[in-house]
Amino acid sequence: MKVVILCGGKGMRMRGLTENIPKALADVNGKPILWHIMKHYSEFGHQEFILPLGYKGDQIKDYFINLAWRKNNVKIDLLNNQYDILEKTEPWKITCIDTGQDTMTGARIKQLEDYIEDDIFLLTYGDGLSDVDLDELIAFHKEKGKTVTLTGIKKNNQYGVLDIQDGIANSFLEKPILDDWINGGFFVCNKEFFHYLSAQPDCVLEEEPLRRLIEKQELAVYLHEGTWISIDTPKDLEDARKIWKQK
Repeated sequence: MKVVILCGGKGMRMRGLTENIPKALADVNGKPILWHIMKHYSEFGHQEFILPLGYKGDQIKDYFINLAWRKNNVKIDLLNNQYDILEKTEPWKITCIDTGQDTMTGARIKQLEDYIEDDIFLLTYGDGLSDVDLDELIAFHKEKGKTVTLTGIKKNNQYGVLDIQDGIANSFLEKPILDDWINGGFFVCNKEFFHYLSAQPDCVLEEEPLRRLIEKQELAVYLHEGTWISIDTPKDLEDARKIWKQK
């Protein structure tokens, strides 16, 4: 299946770390966030990627065009202006589409409609890392028979929580896990999903399109209780590096 990875945003809360690079290229232990996401999909056999680009998208294209010779040993024939990669490279096919600097997520996806030939495609954000079982996710989507399936996760509250009665603290929980399930990305979508999207640049995936899916009961939710992190801040990036080293 083709995999769409949203990687066109500016990452405003990462300013200072990503002012000169797109957020998806922020480093997690020697590899960009985007590479880690693609590697996860690749391990489940999904190796064709479509990247809707925006902010500094040329750097993402440059990264993949030059990845093979930069990260591997090469044999260079200067006379014939040729070089050979001496190691095995990732078997990925990557389509990069410029979807605009300020385009919102829903409109970016809508622009990719002509590039999706299959009945089902995969979709996720360019800043979310997880160990979600993609085979189980896809099987769940087919079983439910809905237009879109998203992966629901429970996230730690970023703050400690006080239990207070009559002005007295009874307990303090350091960053407890929230009771509610939230959108963790890692979508499976039928092609009908494009009918829910608008080409207007202000179309946000998480607003009108998801609300309409819910109204029509066409949104399934696969519950994932394993590792998941959304990298929105410098602290999140550091946490991702720690998780990667542990796992």
